[in-house]
Amino acid sequence: MPERTQTKREAAGGERQLHLNAFLMSTGHHEASWRLAESDSFAGTQVAHFQRLARTAERGTFDSIFFADSPVLHGDVRQRPYGTLEPTLLLSAIAAVTKRIGLIATASTTYNDPYNLARRFATLDHISGGRAGWNVVTTAGEAAARNFSLDDQPAHWRRYERAAEFLDASRKLWDSWEDGAPVGDKAAGVWADSSRVHAVNHTGRYFRIQGPLDVRRPPQGHPVIVQAGSSEDGKDFAARYAEAVFTAQQTLAEAQRFYADLKRKTAGVGRNPDHIKILPGIVPIIGSTEQEARRLERELDELIHPEHARKQLAGILRVSPESLPLDGQLPEDLPSEDEIEGAKSRYTLIVELARRERLTVRQLIGRLGGGRGHRTFSGTPGQVADAIQGWFENGAADGFNIMPPVLPSGLDAFVDHVIPILRARGLFRREYTGSTLREHYGLPRPASVYADGGTSDGGTGTSDSSEPTAPTAPTKRELVVSEP
Repeated sequence: MPERTQTKREAAGGERQLHLNAFLMSTGHHEASWRLAESDSFAGTQVAHFQRLARTAERGTFDSIFFADSPVLHGDVRQRPYGTLEPTLLLSAIAAVTKRIGLIATASTTYNDPYNLARRFATLDHISGGRAGWNVVTTAGEAAARNFSLDDQPAHWRRYERAAEFLDASRKLWDSWEDGAPVGDKAAGVWADSSRVHAVNHTGRYFRIQGPLDVRRPPQGHPVIVQAGSSEDGKDFAARYAEAVFTAQQTLAEAQRFYADLKRKTAGVGRNPDHIKILPGIVPIIGSTEQEARRLERELDELIHPEHARKQLAGILRVSPESLPLDGQLPEDLPSEDEIEGAKSRYTLIVELARRERLTVRQLIGRLGGGRGHRTFSGTPGQVADAIQGWFENGAADGFNIMPPVLPSGLDAFVDHVIPILRARGLFRREYTGSTLREHYGLPRPASVYADGGTSDGGTGTSDSSEPTAPTAPTKRELVVSEP
């Protein structure tokens, strides 16, 4: 397909533009990326590697970079690099060598407490001058539970109920200092107005917190809240709290349904649906020709360890590896989504992908190797731009979570060859116009609960009158899909 230089949308002066996030993962998202000759097998613990990637993404004027995280060592360390640096610490080092790009870290509400995480993200927001974002996860899996003195993971609905209270408590803590509390009056010997620093006195089902926070209000008011769950519980949570959503969708129709449903849910709880950015993941395998892109995809897929990948798939599906013959299709008697206490939406996506396309286990492993269920697309820069534009302009996305299969080359290729096409089509910024992550996303800065002399009741207003006060934590009944 030819690489167009102008579209009808650009000629008409369309204002809506893409939001692009760079999801960075050691040597890349393809599980065999570390085996390529170009890859540094030990890049995952090298700060300079990630600083270089962040500067590249900033050169491409990405809204943000993003790091996943988990409180457990996943997978077989014999087969691929595992183990990651704690992301808020890593992003603090990245903040020192970048100026504009947003910095999003993942942290679990199941295996932390609000005070320490609210403090950590407030600190990152101060260090970066207002660029911090928090990807809120509830963490599935029994292995993580066993690292925190639990015999089993809490039920799916309970993890989301705890997360709701966690967010409400964190927002109270960020608001515990009013914006004007520090005065620095040297003549009077008064550093801060103590009447504008408040105890939160939060008492809920899961947490009791006196407060106030020991760091003043973040530059953004609150760090940007990101969420990645696509189950019904996850969508309900996102509608109430999230300002950006990372999601995995395989087809345009699926993405359109998810997009419409989440925007509707967001409006239904009294929020402006434009204030939640939906960003599906895409793994772009880029070549100067389509044949070159396909060759790189085959090279990567051929380096996957089939038995290792089969074992991983069996863990997701909650079946034995022996029940998944490599050259056969998935068994018919798989568990239903209601029986899964882990990542429900990813489980369903994988099963539906295999059923819809009648994939063998070997073929399914290949499809999952690049992005663990995220859409993989191979082609020229123009074809990748077409794929992004098609979803963006057809009600499926506000932008994308770009997941390079190989790093650094995959990010270099996207910034050097795809970004210029998107810019030429009027779809993406040529330079930053703001300095905070909220400004990049076009989000209002939340007003403190104390801005009008209020008391800390968990509500959070906004500087934009089109969005009313956010609701308090949803009740257990509102979040339950099925009780265990």
